[in-house]
Amino acid sequence: MPLILKPGTAWADVYARCLRVAPEAFHDDRVLNYWGRQWRRDGVPAAATSAVDGTPIAGPPLVDAATAASAVRAAADDHRRWSRIPLATRKACVRDALASLREHRDLLALLLVWEIGKPWRLATADVDRCIDGVRWYLDEIDEMLVDRRPLPGPVSNIASWNYPMSVIMHAMLVQLLAGNAVIAKTPTDGGVACLTLASALVARHGLPVTLISGSGAKLSPVLVGAPEIGCVSFVGGRDVGGRVAGLVDTGKRHILEQEGLNCWGVWNFSDWDLLGKHVRKSFEYGKQRCTAYPRYVVQRSLFNDFLAAYLPAVGGVRFGHPLAVASGQEDFPELDFGPLIKDAKATELNDVVDDAIARGGVPLYRGSLDDGLFLPGQDTSAYLPPVAILGPPPSSPLFHAEPFGPVDTIVLVDTEAELLAAMNASNGALVASIACDDEVAARRLGAELQAFKVGINKPRSRGDRQEVFGGKGASWRGAFVGGALLVQAVTQGPADDPLYGNFPSRALYPAAA
Repeated sequence: MPLILKPGTAWADVYARCLRVAPEAFHDDRVLNYWGRQWRRDGVPAAATSAVDGTPIAGPPLVDAATAASAVRAAADDHRRWSRIPLATRKACVRDALASLREHRDLLALLLVWEIGKPWRLATADVDRCIDGVRWYLDEIDEMLVDRRPLPGPVSNIASWNYPMSVIMHAMLVQLLAGNAVIAKTPTDGGVACLTLASALVARHGLPVTLISGSGAKLSPVLVGAPEIGCVSFVGGRDVGGRVAGLVDTGKRHILEQEGLNCWGVWNFSDWDLLGKHVRKSFEYGKQRCTAYPRYVVQRSLFNDFLAAYLPAVGGVRFGHPLAVASGQEDFPELDFGPLIKDAKATELNDVVDDAIARGGVPLYRGSLDDGLFLPGQDTSAYLPPVAILGPPPSSPLFHAEPFGPVDTIVLVDTEAELLAAMNASNGALVASIACDDEVAARRLGAELQAFKVGINKPRSRGDRQEVFGGKGASWRGAFVGGALLVQAVTQGPADDPLYGNFPSRALYPAAA
C-alpha cells in the first residue's frame, strides 16, 4: 500500500498550531525576531523549504548588522537588570518556563521534524534532553554558584542547526539561571520556528532572551566583537569557528566547539555482536552530529570478522520521510535518519564519495534510495543512503574531515603506532572509542588519543547533567562545558579559580571526562 503523510502533521497544520500557541511570535506570513523585550517584524524573511520533501516552510527573518547592534545594546540593558535578580527568583522563572516547554513538547518536536529532518524519536529526545537537563541544573545550581557572579555582559550564542533544543536552548536556560541575559542567532539552515516557539514560551516568564536571524558573515562582527558581549558560545565547523575565534577579544570569555574526525579503533577484539549494535546505532540522524563516528580504524588481521559484523548492521539501517505512514498507522515510523539538512549537502557528499572511489577508495557498501521509506512521488533530493568506503585516499576530504552525513570510512592498520596515527588524523577530536578485549591495553591506547572523551567498547557522546564536555587540539577553543563547568564558563569566580578549557596559552583538563 502507498504511504501517506501522517494525518495532522502537515507543515500547514504544524504552523497553524504555532499561530494559536504563540501569536506574538508567529504571523500568517512569517516568524518574528525578539529583542528589547518585543517581538518585531524586522528583517527580510528568507525563502526556505524542508529537506524532508521540499515543502515550503518558514524561513529566518534576516536582519542587518545595525539591527543586530541595537539588539545587543538592548540585551546589555536586560543583563544589568537580570544579573541583580535573586537566584530564587531566577529559578522560579526558569522552572515555569520548563513547564511551558513541556506542555508544548510535541509541537516543538514536530517543528524539528520539518525543519531539520529528525525522525520523531530523535526529535522528542532533543526536546526532552533540554527540559530534563535544565531541571537537573535547577536542583544543583545553588552549590555551583557559591562565590560566583554573572559575567559583565550577556552571552551570545551562535550554534549549528542540528540540536536547537538540547544544545542551544539548554545552554541559554542554564546561562539565564547563572544570572546572564542571553542572545541567540537562529541557525540559517534550519530550526528557526522551533527556536522561535521555545523563545516565546520562555520570554513569557520574564526571562531576558534575544532571538534574531541573519547571515553569520554579516552579524558575527556584532554578535562576537561587540564590547557589550560577556561571552561567545559557538557550536559549528572548524572553518566558521576559526573566523569566530579571529573576532573574539583575547580577554573575552569564549566557548568554541568545533568538529573533529571521531574514530573507533578495533584492536585485538572479538565481541562482534556488540560492535554490530554500536555500528547500527551510530547512523542515528545520519551522523549529522559533532560526536558521530564516521571512521573505523581496524586491525588488518581482524578485517574479515569486522566486515561480517559491519555489513549486516549497516544493511539494517532504516531511513526515509519521518512522517510517512501506512493508512491507519498510529505510530510514527521508526527510522534511524531522515534527510540531510539540505539537498546541496546530499549532492556534495555524493560527489565526494564518487571522487574518493575514483581515486582508489573501495566501496564496501552503498545503499539505494529504493531502500528508503518515502511518499509516492516525493522530492528525495536531500536523502543519502548509507555509504562505507575502505581506504579513503589521502587527497579526499573523507580522509581527514568529518563528513557530517551517513558516510563511513575504514582504514586498516598493522601496528599500534599505525592505529594511533590513523585515529589522530584530524589534530584533535571530541570523542573516540577503542574496541579491545583487554581493557588495560585499551586504556593505554586511549591515553594516546587526541580526544576529550574516550570510550572502551562503547561510544561516547556530549553527555547530560553532570557529565563534562570539551575537545582536544583544533576541535575546541576556550572554556569547557557540561555539569558544573558550564556554569563556571558563564560566570566569574575568585581570581585564583582556574577555568577549565583549551586556550592559546594553556590547556587545563578536568580529572575525568
